[in-house]
Amino acid sequence: MLLVPAVAASKAGWQVPPAPPEVVLVSGPHVVKLSDYYTLSFRLRGAVLQQYSEFPELEGFKKSGKTTTTTTHVVQGRSFSELTITQRYAPYGEGEFVIKPFQLTVNGLVVRSAGGRVRVAAAPSVGTPAGPPAASVPIAAPGAAGSPLPPTAATSPAAVGSLDQLFGKPKPALYTEPADHAFLAIVAGRPQVYVGEGVRVGLYFYLTPADQAVLAFHDFNDQLPALLRQLRQSGAWEVPAPEAPATPDSVRRGRQVYLRYRLAESTYYPLAAAPLQFPPLALTMTKFRLLKKLEPGVDNRLAMYKTYVAPGLRVAVRPLPPLPKAPGAAVAGAAPDVAVGDFELRESLSTTHPRVGESFTYAFEVEGTGNLAALAPPPLRPRPGLDVYGPDIGEQHLPGSPARKTFRYLLVARRPGVVRLDSLLQLTVFSPWIRRYAVLQPQLRPVAYGQKPVVAALPQPADDPFYGPALGEADATLQDLDVYARVRQVASYLVLGLFGIAAFGWWRSRKNLK
Repeated sequence: MLLVPAVAASKAGWQVPPAPPEVVLVSGPHVVKLSDYYTLSFRLRGAVLQQYSEFPELEGFKKSGKTTTTTTHVVQGRSFSELTITQRYAPYGEGEFVIKPFQLTVNGLVVRSAGGRVRVAAAPSVGTPAGPPAASVPIAAPGAAGSPLPPTAATSPAAVGSLDQLFGKPKPALYTEPADHAFLAIVAGRPQVYVGEGVRVGLYFYLTPADQAVLAFHDFNDQLPALLRQLRQSGAWEVPAPEAPATPDSVRRGRQVYLRYRLAESTYYPLAAAPLQFPPLALTMTKFRLLKKLEPGVDNRLAMYKTYVAPGLRVAVRPLPPLPKAPGAAVAGAAPDVAVGDFELRESLSTTHPRVGESFTYAFEVEGTGNLAALAPPPLRPRPGLDVYGPDIGEQHLPGSPARKTFRYLLVARRPGVVRLDSLLQLTVFSPWIRRYAVLQPQLRPVAYGQKPVVAALPQPADDPFYGPALGEADATLQDLDVYARVRQVASYLVLGLFGIAAFGWWRSRKNLK
């Protein structure tokens, strides 16, 4: 640690106000030797270090220890400290490597780097084994930085690096690859569904608790978009599941307990009787090899790549059975407006005894499991003596309760008596659980009371003292709608003819002048 002697304070009696905390990010050189280290560091001025985020993992390098330097400066009689923390990175081999953009958080202040390129040159005296990029942290939830699982006994501290410079970094032959029981799988809720019936399909990564010491997610945020694109189905309505939790859940497969990470999950509603085909998917993980003989001051793990492949999956889709002939249903055959799911009808009225000529509200609410987002309003069958307006559509999805979709209508009865809403609208549904059609139709029957309003006769135009005689003298002969278009066409021909005559006269006059 470097200390600078303090200078006496000014005798003027005033003090320099404290400067705000400042964090400066310092990148290493663009070219390093294979025997040297690439460095990233930050400088903190004007504050005491409380906390900071981890330095990023760099492709082609492994972390190899940190250094801390504190410098005290005196400016205008006031001293302040500057703290520098440097992270060393040991290259795996020669070549040019890309440093991706990253950010660090120091005492709540965020500093960002645009990244760059680093070239590792050959070193004549030190031989370094080539290897894949490393991530020297225990496995963490995908996309949840800073939340690793508890480390195991296989996790060792980072190497200081001085022994690496003297004796060279350990060779891959000195490491052994432990066995793991992890696998990637595409899982469907059911192997077969009907058209319009939802099936939940998820991509999961399974590993045993002991595998946490040797596996870590590698560049998951870059791999996930490609996996999601391959899971999409052009012939199905897709409803993504809520965001996956940061921690895995425990599941049992046979006698083995696994930790399961949910990488992606959606519910698919087939639109046609064609199977859903999910291709094989691959996920690249970082797997650590362990040093056969532990050495002090040396990183006892060597990061490698391992790719896990999930077999493809096929979900069969069955067509809906023919729609039977029934009161209120269409003719036998396929019905395009059938809702598929386990639905119930709930209805409500703003009043059971509306007054003739006054509006009242009727709510047709469908509740249950199914693709409510694609559920269209029931077709209306107008009936005399009842005016219908709407519907206003609303959806409700509450955790732990069935989803609801409400169609709210505004009705006006024009004559007294029972208002038969069952003849106004109805919804045909197909339940895949009992494999049967059902018709949801209103059961409420409001009774309108009051007298039918007498509509006064509207004045006739012929009774008007001005328009009456004018209408009587008007010509009632029908006119062709294309008459104006023909007039424009004739006028165009006439203009062209006059232009031709003028051109001919100009030509004759020029000829006579010659």
